[in-house]
Amino acid sequence: MKSAVTVCLVPEARQGPFVFHDGLDAGCREAAALGFDAVEVFPAAAAELPEESLGRLLDAHGLGLAAVGTGAGWLRHGLSFTHADAEVRGRALAFGREIVDAAGALGAPAIIGSMQGRSSPALPREEALKWLADALEALGDRAASHGQPLLYEPLNRYETDLLNRQADALAFLAGRGLGTVKLLCDLFHMNIEEADVAAALEGGAGRVGHVHWADSNRRALGFGHTDPAPLVAALRRIGYEGHLSAEVFPLPSPRAAAERTIASLRAAAATRSA
Repeated sequence: MKSAVTVCLVPEARQGPFVFHDGLDAGCREAAALGFDAVEVFPAAAAELPEESLGRLLDAHGLGLAAVGTGAGWLRHGLSFTHADAEVRGRALAFGREIVDAAGALGAPAIIGSMQGRSSPALPREEALKWLADALEALGDRAASHGQPLLYEPLNRYETDLLNRQADALAFLAGRGLGTVKLLCDLFHMNIEEADVAAALEGGAGRVGHVHWADSNRRALGFGHTDPAPLVAALRRIGYEGHLSAEVFPLPSPRAAAERTIASLRAAAATRSA
């Protein structure tokens, strides 16, 4: 398993659960100095991910690109794949395609989280799930053309009423034949929704594509009450070799959050050889 830390390029998300907010150069420099393997980037648009210059930056710091978020589509533009207005859904899909292409060109998957949307009085849940499946299929096929999976993130009940638990998301993906889509398992959301987080991770064997490494309070792991030992053990049992990425609040400071994260990951790695 590899370590990653989030770099946010969206000013509107400055209060959100992302560690570094001062640009790609500064974020990559800090991530490398602390020993992270990769960065996860939350851009305002695909144009912020120029293949050549970003590739050079990552290479200069010895970093990989773990994943790219699409959440700015919702946060900045109000776009979702389940909006009642077909024109908005179309713009959401176009935004998602651009991120998938930019991430894929850099050898990374894209994340579908907040852009999944939710049901509304004008759009019943079953119809919203149909539109979500259609979007995941289109973007999953696009990601596969780059040799990447699409990452779908179940969110907690306060953020969406579509799919909250990993088992429900797995059943949805299987039932709709969405074989190019993998799960992003976010420990913060899972702490709210799952009776047994480790068991939920283990139940995703073969379909876990990314993990957000966050504590129960969305701070860096070690600042809440989550016990990482059974979670790491579950991920090892399913042969997970992807990233453990810190999508956490930059508290008490960005540097402290990143240091706490890398310390927790090193402690987890040490238990393997103990």
